[in-house]
Amino acid sequence: MKKGKLVVYTGYSGVGKGTIMKRLRELDDSVRLSVSCTTRNPREGERDGVEYFFVTKDEFQKLISEDGFLEYAEYCDNYYGTPAKAVDEMLEKGYNVFLEIEVQGGMQVMKKRPDCVSIFIVPPSMEELERRLRTRGTEDEETILKRLSAVEEEKKYNKYYSYSVLNDDVDRAAKEILSILNK
Repeated sequence: MKKGKLVVYTGYSGVGKGTIMKRLRELDDSVRLSVSCTTRNPREGERDGVEYFFVTKDEFQKLISEDGFLEYAEYCDNYYGTPAKAVDEMLEKGYNVFLEIEVQGGMQVMKKRPDCVSIFIVPPSMEELERRLRTRGTEDEETILKRLSAVEEEKKYNKYYSYSVLNDDVDRAAKEILSILNK
């Protein structure tokens, strides 16, 4: 069996990573999304072990001390991390495993796993990004402003990614990503 590809999948908050991922999974059954651990509270409808493993800061620190993460980072006052064992098991089964992570984590993975495919999702414009953040209705004004201000720092990392994919149309973006995987 052919080993799957590890994909570092990054983009600004609100750029549409989750929407594209949903379409990718509809188009290709080899696509798997790694389930990360986080210390943030679940959003409405999120389930533990499905969207994230929701853990306390103490539990997260214990996993760090046990070298249990492929990457981890603090973002907007919460911790996020990718459990290495689960990812490696999926890759061995031939699945293409997407790590939907922020730039700090992406850089960690690219150093540890230089054979990964790195994709940065970008919006058509900053105005459109702000509109998407505001209309999804999942954050308060303070969090929205914090996420928008983080974009300026995150922009600096785009150049380290192998591919930059414009999310102007979900179906087109998903098909572009699948063509990248088939290279």
